Amino acid sequence: MGLIESIKENARKELKTIVLPESEDERVLKAAQIVLEEKTANVILIGNEDTIKSDAASCGANIEGATIIDPKSFDKIDAYIDELVELRKKKGLSREEATEIMTTEPRFFGCMMVRLGDADGLVAGSNSPTADVLRAAIQVIKTAPGINTVSSTFIMETADGKFGDNGLILFADCAVNPEPNAEQLADIASATAATAKSVVGLEPKVAMLSFSTMGSAKHPLVDKVQYACEILEDREVDFAYDGEMQADAAIVEAIGAKKAPNSSVAGKANVLVFPDLQSGNIGYKLVQRFAGAAAHGPIVQGLNKPVNDLSRGCSVEDISNLVAITATQC
Repeated sequence: MGLIESIKENARKELKTIVLPESEDERVLKAAQIVLEEKTANVILIGNEDTIKSDAASCGANIEGATIIDPKSFDKIDAYIDELVELRKKKGLSREEATEIMTTEPRFFGCMMVRLGDADGLVAGSNSPTADVLRAAIQVIKTAPGINTVSSTFIMETADGKFGDNGLILFADCAVNPEPNAEQLADIASATAATAKSVVGLEPKVAMLSFSTMGSAKHPLVDKVQYACEILEDREVDFAYDGEMQADAAIVEAIGAKKAPNSSVAGKANVLVFPDLQSGNIGYKLVQRFAGAAAHGPIVQGLNKPVNDLSRGCSVEDISNLVAITATQC
């Protein structure tokens, strides 16, 4: 069974409710049909019911079984508005402004559904920039306890099964934070370890990557990664980690044994935390192209409840797969 099928199987065990706020996109409506047919989640679509049903009929999407909610006639809208005013009171948000946001911005409305427990997670971005999706998530849902950094990970699935756990290895952060500091790297490590457990079912072994292994080079960039490891030690995290180390020392047992003989992670890592966005983004794309690996993601992590962002060029399958992934994060 491949990774996505395994994730879908896990999602079916305890159905979660996922909000799809961009119901004006026919790809979202077609993906909703797949999710409902595969029984990987319950679906909430945001918008005018007549319009959504008409659009679904026009594109041939069967959305029977989905819940459709129009914010303008929603019976809990006053509570949602009050909650947003409270969340943004330090920014001086008025009730009139909150009303406008809650009734015209489906991503904010959907995130409020998640915050207040009327849904378990949200998937958006097929019809909006990443910044808009993350802004709604950060302002409404906030970050998880003990985590101050929203980040992302890609689950890399290689065909030969040679590295990581039978070919599965998580790369982070490859999409959100350009130049994370040591504290943010520690947050990224913790969030990715949680994703490895909840989504992939792995016992995380986290390698904090650098161009140095255990002090083999001296440089401020190396110092940053070393300090991130010290922060993880101070936090007494519940997953295996080590660093700083080079990529080959992290994933090749013989090299790990030679360069870091006392490490429980070297040569066995299934989570790679890159020191910055440039290296992470370049790294996952090289592995994707050179090794023919499937890159599942980016999966957004570090939020108090799951929200995931789609590429605007995504396919129907991408959306339905990300719904299943989001359900397993709940």
